Amino acid sequence: MNSPHKQNADDDSVVPAGSLGEAANIALRRDDTQNKSGNVRKWFLKFSQVTAFVMGTPWAFITALIIVIAWAALGPVYKYSNTWQLVINTGTTIITFLMVFLIQNTQNRDAKAIHLKLDELIRSKKGARNLMVDLENCTDEELDSIESEFKRLRQQATQKQRDTRKKPT
Repeated sequence: MNSPHKQNADDDSVVPAGSLGEAANIALRRDDTQNKSGNVRKWFLKFSQVTAFVMGTPWAFITALIIVIAWAALGPVYKYSNTWQLVINTGTTIITFLMVFLIQNTQNRDAKAIHLKLDELIRSKKGARNLMVDLENCTDEELDSIESEFKRLRQQATQKQRDTRKKPT
């Protein structure tokens, strides 16, 4: 049956085809997808923060050390077989592989927070050059130019300090 109305896939309501109601339903489904994605991001954020904190404690190091000592002590029992070696190699490889992503996530977030804080300090300081805000997005050539300028300023300040020391009081 051809009807100018369209059945909403998510519930039993009927909305006129081509209406704002249909567009709103599509937008709501899109928002729902983004919310699910947002939930995954929130979960990963919390997971990476907790994991980074736990893995950075002395207890994590001690646990890893105990595992390695236990593995080494079991060497004679398993006659230092390939399987014995494969256990530690596989375990450390998997843990290292996963930790790379967690560490990178934490580093990216920390770097972004530091940049934003520095940008705010530069922006709020009277007389500061606002060109320094958002330097992390400059090209290498632009950064080299700014670095050269700061080297020149440092040399001038050092020379000025030497000149002041040489003047008799």
